[in-house]
Amino acid sequence: WVRCVIKMMVLATYVVSLCVIIFFFFSSRRRHTRYISVTGVQTCALPIYHVLMTTIAHAPSIDALPSVLPIFPLAGVLLLPGGRLPLNIFEPRYLAMIESALAGDHLIGMIQPRDPLAEGDRIPIYETGCAGKITRFEATDDGRYLIMLAGLCRFRVIDELPLTESGYRRAHADFARFAGDVKPGEEAEIDHARLMRALRACCDDDDEDQPLEWRAIGRTSGPSLVISLSMMLPFSPSEKQGLLEARDTAERARMLVSLMEMMAAQGRAGTDDRTIQ
Repeated sequence: WVRCVIKMMVLATYVVSLCVIIFFFFSSRRRHTRYISVTGVQTCALPIYHVLMTTIAHAPSIDALPSVLPIFPLAGVLLLPGGRLPLNIFEPRYLAMIESALAGDHLIGMIQPRDPLAEGDRIPIYETGCAGKITRFEATDDGRYLIMLAGLCRFRVIDELPLTESGYRRAHADFARFAGDVKPGEEAEIDHARLMRALRACCDDDDEDQPLEWRAIGRTSGPSLVISLSMMLPFSPSEKQGLLEARDTAERARMLVSLMEMMAAQGRAGTDDRTIQ
């Protein structure tokens, strides 16, 4: 019986240790996750090393993309082809939009309003957005939907359809202009060293609780890094729209570096809740 007691004590020690490890793991995830409140939705600012590991989604051919797309106008929120965007949905019309998308092709279009402060059901929007596919979905006990969008291809709004009965917007979308988003090609030439210098200059890494994972960032390919930084750094809505409309990854990288260098010079890093720390 003594041996049995000792074995039970050892087993109990292992179980307690495992529970402690799991507790601190999930506590760490919560501390490193920030939510950005937007009308009817929250965007989840995950740790940059997590987002970097999940970028570059597989896109279908242009012919497989729909001609009609539900659109989601959100100021300051950017989705790029190959990127991942976590969203926390809670407004009824957007909940209905997600349900409709899940019942069909799982696609919605992210797009920005021209005036970030405008209100109403049909506020003017930019002509260019990005289609995303819902790759993860979770319904919470309080009625929210937690989703992950994988950016597939940019689109141009031809015209809008009437509002649905649930109140969300739809548009005729033209993907032909951005066919290059779904065609694999040669990796863009990116000045990785200058990109990293600009990132270090514009990011405040003094937060000991949420330090940047510089090793993971340094090992990330240029295109993936450009996508993640363009989406996550606290640029203005118009600057993010410029990044979206860049001709290709190389042009987007040059624009991104210039924006980060200006951000560092102006001391804007760390002044917005949408920072990557």
